[in-house]
Amino acid sequence: MDLIPAPRTCRWTPSAPHDRLTPRTRLEARPGTEGVARWLRATLGAATGLPFPDGNGGDDDRVVLAVDPGLPPEGYRLVVDGRARRIEGGSAAGVFWGAQTFRQLLGADALRRAPVRPAHAWTLPPVVVEDAPRFAWRGVMLDVARHFLPKDDVLRYVDLLAAHKLNVLHLHLTDDQGWRVEIERYPRLTEVGAWRARTKWGHRASELWDDTPHGGYYTHDDIREIVAYAAERHIRLVPEIDLPGHSQAAIAAYPELGNTDVVDTAALSVWDTWGVNPNVLAPTDHTLRFYEGVLEEVLDLFPARTSPFVHLGGDECPKDQWRASPAAQARIRELGLAGEDGLQSWFIRHFDRWLAERGRRLIGWDEILEGGLAPGAAVSSWRGYAGGVAAAEAGHDVVMCPEQHVYLDHRQDGGPDEPVPIGYVRTLEDVYRFEPLPPGLSPEAAAHVLGAQANVWTEVMESRSRVDYQVFPRLAAFAEVAWSTRLPADPAARDFAGFERRMAAHYRRLDALGVQYRPPGGPLPWQRRPGVVGRPIDGTPPNV
Repeated sequence: MDLIPAPRTCRWTPSAPHDRLTPRTRLEARPGTEGVARWLRATLGAATGLPFPDGNGGDDDRVVLAVDPGLPPEGYRLVVDGRARRIEGGSAAGVFWGAQTFRQLLGADALRRAPVRPAHAWTLPPVVVEDAPRFAWRGVMLDVARHFLPKDDVLRYVDLLAAHKLNVLHLHLTDDQGWRVEIERYPRLTEVGAWRARTKWGHRASELWDDTPHGGYYTHDDIREIVAYAAERHIRLVPEIDLPGHSQAAIAAYPELGNTDVVDTAALSVWDTWGVNPNVLAPTDHTLRFYEGVLEEVLDLFPARTSPFVHLGGDECPKDQWRASPAAQARIRELGLAGEDGLQSWFIRHFDRWLAERGRRLIGWDEILEGGLAPGAAVSSWRGYAGGVAAAEAGHDVVMCPEQHVYLDHRQDGGPDEPVPIGYVRTLEDVYRFEPLPPGLSPEAAAHVLGAQANVWTEVMESRSRVDYQVFPRLAAFAEVAWSTRLPADPAARDFAGFERRMAAHYRRLDALGVQYRPPGGPLPWQRRPGVVGRPIDGTPPNV
């Protein structure tokens, strides 16, 4: 079986005849599986041209969807044995993941939007698949702040995550270069903050500029649509509102949010280049009230059932303006804080309490460890494993997303044709050998590792096709790492050659889905970016 991610067990009877779907094949959705039935009819029905009418009982020409509480919550059992095809899951989510496997078994054309085969040509191998995920958090962070992706592109990525059994989409909605979510009480956040006059083309060291104004944002209804679409596919959303750094777009819209006693914040515009920005939020009560207002709307748009976590960034916050600001220094003395790191921790702790009072959990990049971590906060460990290890050993939940391993904006090859090469070379095999649990982590700490996440920063990804190129096929390797319980814990012992063989079938699936991935032989001519400066780093990345 060429399934990706690899299931826990897959028993195939090669000598048995294949099972054929027909226009009479009915779909029986038992209680709790109605949403999966809607998805299966809409996708598989469109691809095969089969109607899948409602029906139960009678003959065996049917597909049965059922919840079996005896299975793990996201686990499933798929049976094709010449009688009724059965997809059973420990919950609706488990049934949905089983339906994704069912679609893969039908072949790559089952992932298309209209039939390219006659209705009688859809066959299934006789097989029993039993499966369940290794980690509960199998995520992707999509940066829509640096380069905006329209709503339809986000919905498409929801489908791509679902096809790979990934279940968390972390949307990086705000940064220095743009504010991407409508906040009705603060309209200038999108009237001003969602647009920049020009964009640095390539790495910040590049001398090239794209002088086309860039921007966009999601309305309240756009967000509600994205959330509902993801929920139907059993994907949780994590909204990120970055603070107290990465905030120039917000300060450009509302200058009083910045450190007005050390910089003319009224002269700031939405940032048009990349890097770590010195303009950070002022530690005032007004700033706290402003962001509480922002978050009230965010919590309404991202309900707790689909978004229990809210990401508040907390990373790359230079302290120079606070050091130079009499108002910030007075605040440090007033609150009895341990310097500027304590001031950043004060920001995070305030919103940790505020979110907890509303039934949510704060998660932030591992810099929130500086100055002391808020008791209920979780950590996205991006600078390596160390922050995640420290947090987990201290009893905090962790998502492992070390840049040296799973930053998909990093280049995929060392060749000269790689478009805008950023960072270390991280090949398909490198990602396949990523291990979320570092050696030496105590069992108690390992229990706090919620899972893993691949991060997609879009400074040098100006379009959907560029995002596709950087993300795929490496996301398939990441998905197997996050899902499969069959992979050895020792990365060196993993069967990458076997994975490559299965990828031959998976490339056809990606073709059917319209994904503009990096071919195994290197970029196609139109995927290259000659003359656009990147920031390649040579050598093997440190395992920190």
